[in-house]
Amino acid sequence: MSDLEPLYRQLALSPCVLVTVLNTEGSAPRERGAWMAVWPDLQLGTIGGGHLEWDALRHSRARLSEGGDAGTVAWTQTVKLGPTLGQCCGGVMQLGFEWLVAADIPALRLRLTERHMPLAIFGGGHVGRAIVQALAPLPFDVRWIDSRDEVFPPGLAQGVSTEHSDPVHAAVADLVPGTAVLIMSFSHAEDLDIVAACLQRLRRSGDLRFVGLIGSRTKWATFRRRLVERGFAQEELGRITCPIGLPGLEGKEPAVIAASVVAQLLLTRFGSREPAEDTA
Repeated sequence: MSDLEPLYRQLALSPCVLVTVLNTEGSAPRERGAWMAVWPDLQLGTIGGGHLEWDALRHSRARLSEGGDAGTVAWTQTVKLGPTLGQCCGGVMQLGFEWLVAADIPALRLRLTERHMPLAIFGGGHVGRAIVQALAPLPFDVRWIDSRDEVFPPGLAQGVSTEHSDPVHAAVADLVPGTAVLIMSFSHAEDLDIVAACLQRLRRSGDLRFVGLIGSRTKWATFRRRLVERGFAQEELGRITCPIGLPGLEGKEPAVIAASVVAQLLLTRFGSREPAEDTA
């Protein structure tokens, strides 16, 4: 994704210390896997801010100032987030520190990209564009699919690939296992075929993480009837989410729909937790 490219570019120029959240207990400002890359005069990413981050920056820059063989050392630090640290989260974080150089970029790219959730968006219209734009800084690898030629805008973020597929539903067969799917083509007929292809795949292998269809409850009632006619059982149709987005957000503007749908995807990716467990 686009938020990783500056890291790789800077690392190609000079070594850094990468600080990674290895584990958390109780309330913590960031989740496991969050990272921060540190150079003498630059920081990319964040592990939660406040005194926790300042202290990690100080340790990292001290190690960078040593230079030389310091790069052969990796170390961990366990931090209690209590009053003495000036943060009231009350939990515990284990941080990992490692020296990285340009030669580490391929392995780092693989490691960080593995944390991304694969997402297929069927439909290159206004809502699809708004969703792709909203996803740009988030941990998703987006495969954007449409049956029409020249529908995708230029200048897309890293991590977004575009694909022309005709018939469009044929692309469902080779999606990466664990992919989440959003269906919002220009045609109800295409939408129906894509939903049917997703249901066939779920029946065969059950390896799609989420299947969401844009539309009203009336649209879904019509689709349910037609899908039953195609031989799908009611319990299979329960795997489809329609309408998409968080309940209660009623705006029809593409940006509002995108915000609601992306929030739903984040809940799908990370799961729903009590606020006290994931915020400072």
